[in-house]
Amino acid sequence: MKFLKFLLVGIFFGIVLVKSEAVSWYRIFEMFKFQSFHMYGIIGSAVFLGVIGVWLIKKFKVHSTEGKEIFLPPKNKSIARYILGGTIFGLGWGLAGACPGPMYILLGTGVFTMLIVIGAALLGTFAYGVLRDKLPH
Repeated sequence: MKFLKFLLVGIFFGIVLVKSEAVSWYRIFEMFKFQSFHMYGIIGSAVFLGVIGVWLIKKFKVHSTEGKEIFLPPKNKSIARYILGGTIFGLGWGLAGACPGPMYILLGTGVFTMLIVIGAALLGTFAYGVLRDKLPH
């Protein structure tokens, strides 16, 4: 019962992404071929709202539900890690046709081949955890 609110928000978010076609392989394919603005509009509006949200959290010193002030540590300015990580993420997104959130939404809609993608994503996350100390950060 404690996590019911998170489950309901996740279900609502999944419905919104399905109805907006943000989890559609065809929409993602159009985006990577620069044939449609649809996905760029969705991603751009999410980034815009995220920037405003972070600004508001910092400006008004917002507190969490536990009453603690939300602290956002500064990001590391290393550009190579973002280029390499973004390239790997983009390649995986392009090959799978879904980024991490929509993988589970697509599984919920009955695309059971996403189990292979989810397994590969978990394996990649595990490999990163094992190799993290050896990677240049």
